[in-house]
Amino acid sequence: MSTVSILSFLGFTLLVAFVAWYATRGTDEKSADGFYLGGRSLGALTIAGSLLLTNLSAEQIVGLNGQAFSEGVLVMAWETLAAIAIVVTAIFLLPNYMRSGITTIPEFIEGRFDHQTRAIMAVLFLIAFGVVLLPTILYSGSLAFSTMFDLPELLGISQSAVIWLCVWSIGVIGIIYALFGGLKAVAVSDLINAIGLLIGGLMIPIFGLSMIGDGSVMDGLSTLWDSNPEKFDAVGDVTSSIPFGTIFTGMMIAQIYYWGTNQSILQRVFGAKSLAEGQKGMMAAAFVKFLIPVIVVLPGIIAWHLFDGNLDNADQAYPALVKKVLPTAFIGFFAAVLFGAVLSSFNSLLNSSATLFGSDLYKQNFKKDATEKQSVKAGKFAGLILALIAMTIAPFIANAPGGLFDYIQQALGSLSVPILAVVLVGIISKRVPALGAKVVLVGGVVMYLFSLLYLGPNLTDAAMVDATANGITDANELAIIKAQAYPHFLHIMGILFVINMIIMLIFRFTMAKREDDIYIPKITEEIDTTPWKYTKPIGIAIVLLVLSTYLIFR
Repeated sequence: MSTVSILSFLGFTLLVAFVAWYATRGTDEKSADGFYLGGRSLGALTIAGSLLLTNLSAEQIVGLNGQAFSEGVLVMAWETLAAIAIVVTAIFLLPNYMRSGITTIPEFIEGRFDHQTRAIMAVLFLIAFGVVLLPTILYSGSLAFSTMFDLPELLGISQSAVIWLCVWSIGVIGIIYALFGGLKAVAVSDLINAIGLLIGGLMIPIFGLSMIGDGSVMDGLSTLWDSNPEKFDAVGDVTSSIPFGTIFTGMMIAQIYYWGTNQSILQRVFGAKSLAEGQKGMMAAAFVKFLIPVIVVLPGIIAWHLFDGNLDNADQAYPALVKKVLPTAFIGFFAAVLFGAVLSSFNSLLNSSATLFGSDLYKQNFKKDATEKQSVKAGKFAGLILALIAMTIAPFIANAPGGLFDYIQQALGSLSVPILAVVLVGIISKRVPALGAKVVLVGGVVMYLFSLLYLGPNLTDAAMVDATANGITDANELAIIKAQAYPHFLHIMGILFVINMIIMLIFRFTMAKREDDIYIPKITEEIDTTPWKYTKPIGIAIVLLVLSTYLIFR
């Protein structure tokens, strides 16, 4: 990068850090509410920005554009259907959560079931953060920086060494933000970075389309559409990463889990000044998620066109496109924006990890008489350990099979299905015993892993052996046979979700809680829990917008 690029990178990054410090200097970060929930002082815009940046990072931008490079616009389902899940959460789930005045989802679950169920769920969240999400955020961000800015050549070291260097650099800075600044520092920096990411993210498709259209964005879009019609079909077939039928099964389960029960997401909303502010923030985020495919899907299709589909690795599509189309003058700003997005997701997860350990494990299981200061300190230490584990794992993700984004979704499926089942049953029924929840939380993970790692591969291998024995050699026929040998992992998520719900209902009718043991929800007096009156009409409008995209791309 040039001197100007380096200065613009440092300038924007330091500006974000200064504003985050200035906005949080009056917050008591040693108290539980101050560190975990930003003193319950977050407004709608800050919440929306933090939600988007917690979700949208390099693993989304790089991974989803990589899938779009290979498959086209059908992968937009991960983003557009997220808007529906956010609407569902804002209307139906968030009021239940915020009326209880909770800090974490496991705390909510303890009220419905028991103390041990809370601990099991907290551990599952920490495993998801430490083994899947944190490492993939670090790896994808490092891969993007390495490819976009030719860091191996610039630094004179190998690609592997660059990945290690980037992973640990991002990790150390993220630790400082998350563990010393608390939620408010994370959320404020998220808002600034969200604005920067929307501006910087829109630059890439604009410059890319302009290159295709010889200076005209509209001509470029027309050329892209006419030259690659197969890339603009939103209905995936049985061999695609998102067969159309999965939208109605595991896809929505994955989305509602992520936006409706995931601690790292909901913690931002729990820090709201009121339920109405939380709902406003979620609706704003839902509308932007509907538009986000312009940033995380369209560039992948543009890259397919500009590179004639020839790249060694589909996950390199976005970094390679940025390198090709972005003018030198904007490189420093874009690097700072991407750096902020990676940091945002990383430090948001770290802050949530500290919250889960301090609130749900340390104070409940290790030191019940711990003060708020001791609980926060223990949470910070646990977050530090989890960060170091993630920083050690991250460089090895390069060896993971399949695309980066697909890997994330499959790995999270083992946790999302049982967690969502337990949360929903906890809301719907007050008589399901704690034993039912524990069986599902543990058994659900085991069933999914058995399906993903043993049953699926064995049935698929057997089908391929039979096909070869019958003389079938055509690649397309073999792909269809392989896809039909065992249900898609999103269908498996849907099937297991139903099984988990049935298991809990069996416990409901065979070992129902006694009348005296039924939980009566407390109503918090800490915040105003009056719903925002426009939540439902705006939510319905967003859902209709999402459905309209499937009429356009069909």
